[in-house]
Amino acid sequence: MQGTGMQETLMSLLPIVFFIAIFYLLLIRPANVKRKKHQEMINALQKGDKIITTGGLICEIVKPEENFFSVRLNDDTVVKLSKEFIAYKVNADLTPAS
Repeated sequence: MQGTGMQETLMSLLPIVFFIAIFYLLLIRPANVKRKKHQEMINALQKGDKIITTGGLICEIVKPEENFFSVRLNDDTVVKLSKEFIAYKVNADLTPAS
């Protein structure tokens, strides 16, 4: 009799476990993979790389620093940009790098 009660409990928990697994596979895991890939891209940025900020500015990295990048907006303007505001790196023809 105790075996059937345990079996019923496990069977009632099975749908919940199934939905948690689906939620993980469809939402959490892809977001973690994307975040890790983005962080690797930011860590690999070097002087001379062109980037697009989350605000849409196209910049060239002048000097990588610990928490910031010094970036050139135009010939006369160099500003500091926090690493968390980098959207992606672009190629020479201004297409997103894969």
